[in-house]
Formats: sequence, structure tokens, C-alpha cells
Amino acid sequence: MTEQQPWQWDEPTWRGHVGRVRAGRRLRPKSWPGGAQVAVTLSFDSDHETPALRDGETLPGKLAQGEYGARVGVPRILKLLERFNAPSSFFVPAVSALLHEGEVKSYVDAGHEVALHGWIHERNTQLPPEAERDLAFRAMETLENLAGTRPVGIRTPSWDFSPHTLEITRELGLKYDSSLMADDDCYEIVADGEPTGIVELPPEWIRDDLAYFTMDRFTSLRPYTPPRGVLTIWRDEFDAAYADGGIFQLTMHPHCIGHRSRIAVLTELLDHIASHQGVWFATHAQVVDHVLTEAEK
Repeated sequence: MTEQQPWQWDEPTWRGHVGRVRAGRRLRPKSWPGGAQVAVTLSFDSDHETPALRDGETLPGKLAQGEYGARVGVPRILKLLERFNAPSSFFVPAVSALLHEGEVKSYVDAGHEVALHGWIHERNTQLPPEAERDLAFRAMETLENLAGTRPVGIRTPSWDFSPHTLEITRELGLKYDSSLMADDDCYEIVADGEPTGIVELPPEWIRDDLAYFTMDRFTSLRPYTPPRGVLTIWRDEFDAAYADGGIFQLTMHPHCIGHRSRIAVLTELLDHIASHQGVWFATHAQVVDHVLTEAEK
């Protein structure tokens, strides 16, 4: 039997696809801790060499670009976060954590959160469900051993969500996800119309450094937006979140934002943020804990 094309689907079919994983109740707190006006939650995906390894790229060139993130980017980032007293969230592929001994501990020791980001930055939507589950559980065990505490959140590699990702997330007992983009605020994920209890803290490509700075010499992919153009976008995003009393969430990568001209942009952004009264810097887990506490009142 020939597979139906989307334009041939009946209403229950397209409604079923849309309703499988959906945004539920908005978890917008009435206030932030200490009467803050905005929650600022910075995150760093410490991918390092794993995207190259995932794609079978084993030559020194690509791996060196990833190594820069661990060797240069991470120390610069940790120093900057300490300056602004900004606890942040580091989403770490397990292979990255194993390759760079002591890195995960350095995050924990500095008061930051360590969260799941796959095993080897795998493309989970291309995996059979048993493989996706096995890698997720192996990653959890690895990070728990290295961090000394069990992660409570996940960001899927490349923010991909397979038909099985949510089920695996629930089986892991995780509190939140940060891969879906249905709102500016946190919300509860709904599966086939049923609330799951899992909080989504939404990222967005607009607030991701790789969307602006990615380079591939074999294709036309180039960093067309100058760093200070990105600063303008991110500053506008923060200003709107501040005026709205909401969340400003940012996703960055040490091998990308860690370069000199780009860490300068992050520094200027944090200077701008810190010039405002009522800014609460928090990890993703701290934001999620707060919105859940407020929702229970």
C-alpha cells in the first residue's frame, strides 16, 4: 500500500501528529526571587570534539576546533561567569566529559549546573528507540559519576526530539527539558493530551551562537552576521524579557563563543544586563524549581 502524502491525511492523522508532544500550561511565576524583574539563565553546550566524532570525522583538523572549546573557551567562560556571579548551566555530552578530565568537576566547583546532552552528540532522531535509550542512560551514569550529583535536566543534541525522546526523559526521572520552542516562558510538556509534569525551559535559534557563527569551508555556510550584530539581537531579546518580567535564556558553545571577538560580545552583553536593577542570574534547574514552586501556590 502506498504511503499517504501529508496533503492526503485525514483530520485525526494530522491532529495526532501535532498533539503527540505539545505545550501545556504556562508556568509563568508571579514574581522572581528577591523581587527580581527578570530571570537570566545562561547555558553552554560543551560539545567540543563530539559533533565531529559523531559524523566519523577523525582527522586532526575538525577535532582541533572542538578541542579549542575545552582548552581555551571553557576557562574564559568560567572566568567571565565568576566576574558577574552568574551561575549557569552546562549541557555536556558524556564523551566530552570523559575526554576532558576534571572539566565537569570544574563546573560543579564553580557553582554551575551540569545537565545531559547526549552520549556523543548523536542524532537521536535517526536512532532506533533502544539505542537512543541506551545512550541516554549511559550518559546519565557518566555525568552523575563525574559531577557527584544526578542531573535533573536534558537538552537533546541539536535540539532534536524523536518519537521516543519524551518517554526516555520521563524514564530517567528528569525534571525538565530545554530543547523545544513553543513559548518564551516555561511550560509543562503535554503528551497526547496528558500533562507529564516535565517542565520545558525553551531555547531558540535566535538566542544561539552557532546560528550566527557557524563555518564550513566545504559549503557556503559562513558566519555572515558580525559579532556586534549578534550583540544587538541578544540585547534586544534581553530588553524585551526585562520589560515583560520574563526569562532571558541564552545558548552558547565554548568552541564558538570562546573566541576573543565573541567572548567580547558576551562580556558587553553581561555588562548591559548587570546595569539593570532586579536581575536574577540562575541555572536552568533553579529557574525550573522556582516556577514549579510558584505553580503549586
